[in-house]
Amino acid sequence: MNAGVEFVELSWAGRAVRIEHRWLARERRGAPLIVFLHEGLGSLAMWRDFPARLCDAVGARGLVYSRPGYGRSTPRGADERWSLDFMHRQAHELLPALLAALHVADAPWLFGHSDGGSIALLYAARFPAAVAGLVVLAPHLFVEPISVASIQRSRQAYRETDLRERLGRYHDDPDSAFWGWNHIWLDPGFTRWNIEAELPSIVCPLMAVQGIDDEYGTLDQIRAIARRLPQTRLLELPDCGHSPHRDQPVRLIDEVSRFFTSQQALAGD
Repeated sequence: MNAGVEFVELSWAGRAVRIEHRWLARERRGAPLIVFLHEGLGSLAMWRDFPARLCDAVGARGLVYSRPGYGRSTPRGADERWSLDFMHRQAHELLPALLAALHVADAPWLFGHSDGGSIALLYAARFPAAVAGLVVLAPHLFVEPISVASIQRSRQAYRETDLRERLGRYHDDPDSAFWGWNHIWLDPGFTRWNIEAELPSIVCPLMAVQGIDDEYGTLDQIRAIARRLPQTRLLELPDCGHSPHRDQPVRLIDEVSRFFTSQQALAGD
């Protein structure tokens, strides 16, 4: 995913930040655009070839980027701690600024994984007319004990195993990525974080996907979306953990392609 990487500078949170991003299939002029939002320890590179495979399958363009603190984007400051509303700020401030800087005029589809799925939902709730559709993989709507327990184990792994070295392949500053995510998710105040009440303003088509064996959340997360948004299509994948695009890529691309194509046909009617 390093080929074709570009950078754009934004003014955000009182400072200039550099955002790495990559366009996919820009030659498909007029095709729908899918914006990919990565997980809590993810980056542009960690998606590997999945965004390109999905865009090819549905005939779309793609935009993949790393949030500040991740990948080759501007790292967190050494003393910077994320606030409890960090995902809201990504959805309400950073993503709109990025799309404006990149001159994205038409409403894109958002494809988000984990924290990126939550950010996608929050963006669509705040800007309902600015989203053509949503696909969210293992999004978080509220904090569950299983999430906290898994994130506590990841802290131990970061300190005691080669996890830091492995993350260094995808982040210029792995400490920035890991501790920004880990500290906020294990903050006692974050246990009360909940975005369920914000969902009803979402009007676009929505597909919510989760692995039955997800180690970071239960199926209550995506089922809570369906209870509040009747347009939701649920996909619960067996033999699949927290990352459906890695555990079940072929099945996921097939299911998303059918959903995307059906919604594009309805939009054209």
